[in-house]
Amino acid sequence: MQHSAPYWTWFCLLLLVGVPAHRTQASTTPNFVIIVADDLGWRDPGFMGSDYHRTPHLDRLASEGLVFEQAYANAAVCAPTRAALLSGMYNVRTGVYTVGRGPSNVEELPLKTPRNVSSLDGGIVTLPEVLQDAGYATGHFGKWHLGRATGATGPEANGFDVSVGASRGGGTRTYFAPYGISSLDRDAPEGEYLTDRLTDEAIRFVEDHREEPFFLWLAHYAVHTPIEADPDVLDEVSTWPIGDLHNNAEYAAMLASLDAGVGRLLDALETAGVSDNTVVVFVSDNGGGRRVTSMAPLKGRKGSLSEGGIRVPCVVRYPDVIEPGRQTDTPVLLFDLYPTLLEFAGARPPRGQPIDGVSWVPLLRGKTNTLKTRNLVWHLPLYRTSPRGNVTGKPTAVLRRDRWKLIHDFETGTSELYDLQEDIGETKDLAATRIGTVRLLERELNTWQRTTDAPVPSANAAYDRTGAP
Repeated sequence: MQHSAPYWTWFCLLLLVGVPAHRTQASTTPNFVIIVADDLGWRDPGFMGSDYHRTPHLDRLASEGLVFEQAYANAAVCAPTRAALLSGMYNVRTGVYTVGRGPSNVEELPLKTPRNVSSLDGGIVTLPEVLQDAGYATGHFGKWHLGRATGATGPEANGFDVSVGASRGGGTRTYFAPYGISSLDRDAPEGEYLTDRLTDEAIRFVEDHREEPFFLWLAHYAVHTPIEADPDVLDEVSTWPIGDLHNNAEYAAMLASLDAGVGRLLDALETAGVSDNTVVVFVSDNGGGRRVTSMAPLKGRKGSLSEGGIRVPCVVRYPDVIEPGRQTDTPVLLFDLYPTLLEFAGARPPRGQPIDGVSWVPLLRGKTNTLKTRNLVWHLPLYRTSPRGNVTGKPTAVLRRDRWKLIHDFETGTSELYDLQEDIGETKDLAATRIGTVRLLERELNTWQRTTDAPVPSANAAYDRTGAP
C-alpha cells in the first residue's frame, strides 16, 4: 500500500502528457469559422437549387448541418451587413447604413436624411473582441470595407489578432496578382488567384492555432465584380450544360473556385483534429449582383430591400451539436451570429452595449423556439445612390413579421404589404385590402423606431416643391 499513491500519481501524469493539447480544447471550447461570400445570390449554391452552378463542397457542408431557407442579411449592400455581424446591433446603432458618398444633389431631394458612417465606432465592442477576452485567437482574411485596412478603423483595431487581405474599398482591382492589396502583393507570385490565396491564409491560421480555441473570419471578395475566373476552372465550367436559372460561365467558375476553397478548409479542419468541435457558418453579405446571376423567383437584387436583395444562402455545421441534413424556414438575421457564438463559447456579452440579435442555439439544437414571432427590421433612412452619386432608391423602412412584409416609403408616407407565404416574389401589394394589417405593422415599426432611437428623415427646407419634376 505504501507504493499505491506514487503509482497512481505517475499514472495520472502519463495520461495528461499523452493527451494532445488540441484534443483538450476541442472537448471544452468550440472553434468558429465564418465564411462570408460577397454578392452571392440566394439561389446560387447547388444546395439552394441552382440548376447550373456546381458546388459539391458547399452541398456537403449543407448536408452535414442546418440550412436556413429564410436567412436575411441586415442590409442590401455589404458594409452595413458586416457592421451588423461584427457588432450584433441594428444599423441605427452603428450608423453604417450603406456604401458610397451619398447623393450629389441633396438640395433637389424632398427629405433631409442622416449622414452615413463608413467605419465602426471604436467604442463598439465587436464579436472578435469579446472572443479575444475569452481566450480565442482571432484571424481576419479578405474583405473588410469598414474603414482603412490598417490603423484605428482596421481589423486589428477591432478585435483581430491578425489580418491579411483587407483593402480600404469594397472590392479588388483584379483577382490575379498583383491585386493592389498591400498585405498580399508583397509576396504574391504574379498571376496568383485571389480566392485561392485567401483560402491558403485561412488554412495556415487553422494549422497555427489548432491547439487553442480560434475564431476565423474568411471574407472572400468573390463573387463580387470584376467577374474574373481562373482560366483552368473556366475551361471545365464551359463544358457544363446551361441551366434555366443560371447561365454565366465566368461567374459560375468564380463560385466553383470559392467552393473548392471551402472544401480545402473543411479538410484542413479535419486534418487538424478539430472538425467535430468547430462551428462552420457559410453566408453571403447580400443578394446577387446585376446581369451575372438570377434571384428568381425573388424580386430585386443587391441594393434592393425586396427579397432578392436581402435574402441570402446560409448554412451552419457543428457536428457535436447539430443534427445533419436539417432545414428550417424560421426567418433569421445574420447579426444573430453575435449572441449565438457567444453562447456557444460561454462568453459574456459586453456590459452596457445592446445586442439586437437573438441566439440561434435553441434552434440549432433542434428545440422549440420563438424566433418566428419576432419582428425583423431594415431601416434605411437615406437615399440609395449609384457610385457616381445618382439617386437609385428612396429612404425606406421594412418590417417582416411572420408571413407579412411591410415596405414603408418615407417620402410619401405610404406602405406596401406582401404575404411572403403565398407570394415570395412580392408581386401582389395587399395594402389596399389588408388595411388593418398595414396599420398594425406600421405601429410595430414606429415602436421599433422609438425603442432604438432610429433617425427618421424629415422635410428638406431647401427643396423647392414648386419646381420639382
